[in-house]
Amino acid sequence: MSPESTLFAGTDLAARIERVERSLLEEGARAAAQREPRVLVRPIGSGSAVWAGPNSPLGKVVGVGVGDDFDDSALDAVEAAFAERDAPVQFEVSTLADPAVVERLTRRGYLLTGFENVLGLRLDQGGQANSAADVEISAVAPDEFDTWLNVVADGFAAPDAQGVASHEEFPRDALDNSIRDIASATGFSGLLARIDGVAVGGASLRLADGVAQFCGAATLPAFRRRGVQASLLAARLAAAAAAGCDLAVVTTLPGSKSQQNVQQLGFQLLYARAILVRSARLS
Repeated sequence: MSPESTLFAGTDLAARIERVERSLLEEGARAAAQREPRVLVRPIGSGSAVWAGPNSPLGKVVGVGVGDDFDDSALDAVEAAFAERDAPVQFEVSTLADPAVVERLTRRGYLLTGFENVLGLRLDQGGQANSAADVEISAVAPDEFDTWLNVVADGFAAPDAQGVASHEEFPRDALDNSIRDIASATGFSGLLARIDGVAVGGASLRLADGVAQFCGAATLPAFRRRGVQASLLAARLAAAAAAGCDLAVVTTLPGSKSQQNVQQLGFQLLYARAILVRSARLS
């Protein structure tokens, strides 16, 4: 890797990535409000607390500790709001955040349940998308949305065994709803992968503030190890560069096949997020 393409994982870069992550969850939650009147979007310091319905993957607190501080009254309010919804409170805290945030959370009974890795790649104009020989990649047309959603959700439901297992499992209806909600976000697009005309994988891309977020991708188990994910990655990188983004970002489980795939394309490990959870409590 050349020095020009190397990213320095400093606090400014982390703050930029966390802001974009925060805005994605906020937009997804606002879309969920069309069916769930109790949706919560509450600022807390530099971050945001989001609840988008029972068992939604969007229910978490992100972005804290990389900018404005927050006092205990703000934390009390977030915890009370989640308790009213009978939901656990999950914080995802960057390793580049103020360490005092984690100390405060552990003192309040939060338990460390896992980590996720944030990887990034500096983008250059003019990149070409190179797909595997038998894999066809196309943008998701409006009449293909349900096909794309089903392929992505089915792929998520059967994760690869490589690496550290996720601590989270979601009911299928909650997963479907969260994918629909995220798909409504500004700058979002979906890609569908086919082999011999059959939909076998899907991926998503969101462009915001010069950052290309690779929001998720999945391949049906029977079609894995055939270059589907590499093809979807290459297509999104080319699209992001063509749109003028300077940075691509993806979040993976530590040691996962997804992490291996993106690192083979030049993504660097920038930082991790610690996942701290406090079980649901009555207010």
